[in-house]
Amino acid sequence: MSVAIAVTHLLGVGHLARAAAIGRALAQRGHAVTLVSGGMPAPLVDVTGLNLMQLPPVRVAGTAFTTLLAPDGTPADAARLEERRRILAETVRALAPDVLVTELFPFGRRVLADEFLATIDAARAARPDGLVLASVRDVLAAPGKPARVGQTHERVARLYDGVLVHGDPALLPLDRSWPVDETLRPRLIYTGYVADSRAAGTGGSRTGEILVSGGGSAASLPLYRAALGAAARVDRPWRILVGHGVDADSFAALRAAAPANAVVERARPDFPALLAGAALSVSQAGYNTAVDLLRTGTPAVLVPFAAGRETEQTLRAEALAAAGLAVSLAEADLSPETLAEAVTAALTRAPSPAPAIPLDGAERTARIVEDLARRPAAPAIRRPGHDWRPLDEALRRRADDGVPVAIWWRDDDAVAATPALERLLTTSRHLAWPVGLAVVPALLEPSLAEHLASEPEVDVLVHGLRHRNHAPAGAKKSEFGADRPLSALLRDTVRALRLTRAAFPHAVVPVFVPPWNRIDPALAQRCADLGFHAVSTFRRAAPHGPGLLPLETHLDPVDWRGGRGLVDPDHLIRGLAADIADAWTPLGVLTHHLAQDEATWAFVETLLDRLAASPAVIRTSARAVLRPAGERMLEAV
Repeated sequence: MSVAIAVTHLLGVGHLARAAAIGRALAQRGHAVTLVSGGMPAPLVDVTGLNLMQLPPVRVAGTAFTTLLAPDGTPADAARLEERRRILAETVRALAPDVLVTELFPFGRRVLADEFLATIDAARAARPDGLVLASVRDVLAAPGKPARVGQTHERVARLYDGVLVHGDPALLPLDRSWPVDETLRPRLIYTGYVADSRAAGTGGSRTGEILVSGGGSAASLPLYRAALGAAARVDRPWRILVGHGVDADSFAALRAAAPANAVVERARPDFPALLAGAALSVSQAGYNTAVDLLRTGTPAVLVPFAAGRETEQTLRAEALAAAGLAVSLAEADLSPETLAEAVTAALTRAPSPAPAIPLDGAERTARIVEDLARRPAAPAIRRPGHDWRPLDEALRRRADDGVPVAIWWRDDDAVAATPALERLLTTSRHLAWPVGLAVVPALLEPSLAEHLASEPEVDVLVHGLRHRNHAPAGAKKSEFGADRPLSALLRDTVRALRLTRAAFPHAVVPVFVPPWNRIDPALAQRCADLGFHAVSTFRRAAPHGPGLLPLETHLDPVDWRGGRGLVDPDHLIRGLAADIADAWTPLGVLTHHLAQDEATWAFVETLLDRLAASPAVIRTSARAVLRPAGERMLEAV
């Protein structure tokens, strides 16, 4: 694929470093990645394998993020901003990327909204079916005005196919910092944390050194100065790495003030290795530093940057402290004395076990982007607001355990080509998720076979014979229940398979789907002899005879006893989450395209969309599940 990543870092280099790590992961998988950077050049950021395009840079002073400056400190004028927009649009137009990723926007960088929006317009014009994704860190700065939150959500809904959240909801869910509503929640895709690929996996042997770092900007000068005073009070070797955003005079003053046990030097490319070997880290709580701490397991004192009402680092520091991974010291309380006390406390505290936080976010992001890009252009899908957290948590645990769950999709009662059927198939195509269509053989109309002739991904299953109830009055409905002679059941089952194969000679997957999901155990014992590979019901654990594989369904959204509307969505979500937690065989989602109202359709589409986006889910089909059984039967013949 051709991938374009647009990023502008204004203060430190964290945004650029994260975007570059994701770009490298995509490039390592064979994709052509162009990284368009609009911030100041950052020589220590690894752009190996990337096509780096540098825009006329802008920066900010302190926390004045709405006042853009040129490199020399003068205001960035209209001509500079227009030149940036032109280069961005021309670059994207020429690339016609399969995937465009905007880093932080539309959740931040509103001062650069014109150029980001122009970039998206250029990408859509060059490749209408391309993918547009937002890429954000684990914590966002929510605007104070509700209207700006609404504007962000509207832009996401209108322009974006998904939001990649580079964090873990178990440690720090996005709604801790941003007002996530039910229009945004379905678009969030947690990738795990994006770690520097050069960082060591564990601390190993520690050198006893206290390592002080502060990112790439001058915002860490108060921390550096306090560290020099703390070093005079704590008799340990100290190493203070000063970012390249600190001017030469300030750097010289720091070196001159250093006590004998402290070394002051510029930030080094081998920082991850130094951190892995340090006895203690003292730093702010920026994203990249926090990820390095999680990866190396180095004990830490965090002094989160909080000037200008910034809350990002404070939230992150609090989360790490709550997990027992750091001591947090508020910036307002920072002094040589308080820092020395915090360092002493951190050095003497018992280590906490590292939580199971995914740190391969760059590689996960690359796989997620590939998966999303393989899907055809999406139809407009309504996304109802429900509490998806139990499902998200169950999927996250399966992903963390490295044990994905296979899920297949069955839809019942097809007899003809209808608008409802087309909606079903459109959703199937959009998600690249084959559907097993259970057809009623004796009621088939020619239009169904004609329509499915151009749908090679559809598996045709056998849904009884006439879908006619033969149960006595007062009994539960069934067509193939024990109320009829076994000889009649066998005759109708054979005829059903013959009619289905005649209508769909190349699409039939020999799965018997008894209407109302009820079947006489004696018939189930004979189904393999009749040519079937499986019997599929709903949560009934139908008796499977010799040669049959289990192919059950587990979620049916239609409230058949309560007016045929949507079953309580939270009940459905919790039930599926429990099934996913315990599943060792494929799970099945059961739909009924002819019976579903709009609320049920919306729920189904959103559910399948969320499942398809999860790295913990293998989208499978009846044909794929049963292929081994079919191969064994052919070998036997």
